[in-house]
Amino acid sequence: MSLAHDLEDILRDLGTPERAEQEKRYLKSSLEHFGTTVPLIRGTVRRLLREAPDLTRAELLRAVTTLWARPVHECRAAAVELLVDRGDLLAAEDLPLVEGLLRSAKTWALVDPLAANVAGDLVERFPALGTTLDRWSVDDDFWLRRASMLALLRPLRRGDGDFERFGRYAEAMLDDREFFIRKAIGWILREVGKRSPDVVTAWLLPRASRASGLTFREGTRALPAAQRARLERARAKSG
Repeated sequence: MSLAHDLEDILRDLGTPERAEQEKRYLKSSLEHFGTTVPLIRGTVRRLLREAPDLTRAELLRAVTTLWARPVHECRAAAVELLVDRGDLLAAEDLPLVEGLLRSAKTWALVDPLAANVAGDLVERFPALGTTLDRWSVDDDFWLRRASMLALLRPLRRGDGDFERFGRYAEAMLDDREFFIRKAIGWILREVGKRSPDVVTAWLLPRASRASGLTFREGTRALPAAQRARLERARAKSG
């Protein structure tokens, strides 16, 4: 409780009304905003964690749930940073908690780090949790569908992730009209393309006409010019 309350008090003092108004408008947020920058949130979380080297899993989860219960963007962002920085304390059975946070986050600013860094780390450490991602990928909540793909991002970015699973998810969502789904597919393809352009080209080639303009532009951005031109020709030919 003390960690959560200390974080809230400090982050409130670090904010400015001008930034709070700007950020609330930018994120189209219904939450209260202190107007504290992301670097200041991260720095404050890390400083307080250094002062609590013996933090237990139970204490971490209590701080996270206490912060998340506050209808304040910076409190929820601090809860995410706690989970990112001390994700090593989490166990496989904590993924339902993360799912609950994802369902109530309602903004990319919280969903993306929760999915990529927290859920993704758990799935890497406990591969059996991949079945949970399978369920998320067909959920009615588009934020969960986005999270199912972003949870695969970090290892894919390193060149050793599960592209087959991502490909299945992306195939099923390729006709989705939701901006944040189209953007996520293209984003991940772009990151994979930096290391494995042939993999991305082979996946996109038969789907060049189905991919939205956003997905196609993002997905081909990191490809060599010759492969990007080949995909553009295939897309133009198919109409």
